[in-house]
Amino acid sequence: MGFVVGRAVGNAVTRNKVKRRLRDLMAHRLSTLREHSSVVVRANPAAAGYHVSQLADDIDRGLRALASRPSGR
Repeated sequence: MGFVVGRAVGNAVTRNKVKRRLRDLMAHRLSTLREHSSVVVRANPAAAGYHVSQLADDIDRGLRALASRPSGR
């Protein structure tokens, strides 16, 4: 699992805050991933202003989309 939080998200303090939130949210969702999966979570600039519940909803939506894809992609 990796995170991409670019400078457009904000200053270093803001980027690290977003990364910590994402890391915590994904840690609780690791069991939902297929075995040997690799996931990269990219934060857009709006993520800095999101509440944790909004980030969780976005992550859940992305993971559902990922789960609906056929294996091997």
